[in-house]
Amino acid sequence: MVTRSEAADLATGNPLSFLHVGRSDIDLPPETDPHAPAVYAKARANLDYLLKQGIFMQEKIPSMYLYELTMDGRSQIGVVGCVSVDDYAKDVIKKHEKTRKDKEDDRTTHLLTLNAHAEPVFLTHQPTPFLTQLNNKVIDGEPLYDLVTFDGVRQRVWRIPDSGPYVDAFRRIGAGYVADGHHRSASAMRAAEALRARNPAATGNEEYEWFLAVLFPANQLRILAYNRLVKDLGGASPEEFLARLAQAGRLAPTERPEPEQPGSFGVFAGGRWSRLTLDPATIPTRDPVRSLDVSLLHERVLEPILGIGDVRTDPRIDFVGGIRGTAELERRVASGEAAVAFAMYPVSVQQLMTISDAGQIMPPKSTWFEPKLKSGFFVHTLD
Repeated sequence: MVTRSEAADLATGNPLSFLHVGRSDIDLPPETDPHAPAVYAKARANLDYLLKQGIFMQEKIPSMYLYELTMDGRSQIGVVGCVSVDDYAKDVIKKHEKTRKDKEDDRTTHLLTLNAHAEPVFLTHQPTPFLTQLNNKVIDGEPLYDLVTFDGVRQRVWRIPDSGPYVDAFRRIGAGYVADGHHRSASAMRAAEALRARNPAATGNEEYEWFLAVLFPANQLRILAYNRLVKDLGGASPEEFLARLAQAGRLAPTERPEPEQPGSFGVFAGGRWSRLTLDPATIPTRDPVRSLDVSLLHERVLEPILGIGDVRTDPRIDFVGGIRGTAELERRVASGEAAVAFAMYPVSVQQLMTISDAGQIMPPKSTWFEPKLKSGFFVHTLD
């Protein structure tokens, strides 16, 4: 996820950047409300421009692809295709995050205005040797695309010559899990409902009954920490805050900010890093949500010591993806943007799947996946 200014910098001088579709507000005055009708209309105009320029290749028949991302010598290969909105509604595609109506409204309007799914949802599934065998046959061939993007991630795409075996393989897997893209998934469902209402002669095979996704095996995924920043110490001095923090667990100075195990946190306050380690006997390991480090930090530090309420709405808390490193946490505290930073231990993919299987919800900003899917490789139009 990039800010408006970051998106503008990346797209400057490149009229073919897909950021002009996904972040069309960069092509309007800075004071423009990002949810103004002009923003959605500009996104549609920019997509139409790309289509007219022949940037995209329209497949004549339904097609599937393999999409490989390689970062830091580590690769993950996903299957690109469309998944059913009914599978999402019936929880065949499982969720772990509560969506916000305002964000759903935004993505639904964007989707309906474009008449297209402009970005795939990131799904994961239990690994299966059969899919690995299918993939190995496909990647022996020449890729459609092979490039390295601005962030150093190698991107390769292959067309799957015969999608039938893949469709059968996914039917046997039985369930998918939303890794990243809960709001895009929810908006696909809402858009389908709206378009069904406009089409009384629908057959159930319309394109809006499907949404764009990339499905990766769980054993290939990498989740980074989603770190926390708090803007003030609630009136306490750094020394007073650290003294209170020491009552929540064992607190000691450290030169290694990143936690090495669950139940511990790097804490940057008062110009130095400390390590807070909770007593393992006090962690409710049988509860898959309350035992998460993000839950433990909130219950034992953020709420009782710093007075942070609902992290979805409390303006005093901010979040930094682990890809930015602990140096970014130090920088923002040193600059005065925040008073304290917390370096988290990352959630595991297995924890995500366990919580999804149980029908439970993870706390907000629990997972940060890397590498990110790049927008602009795949677009699914609804006509």
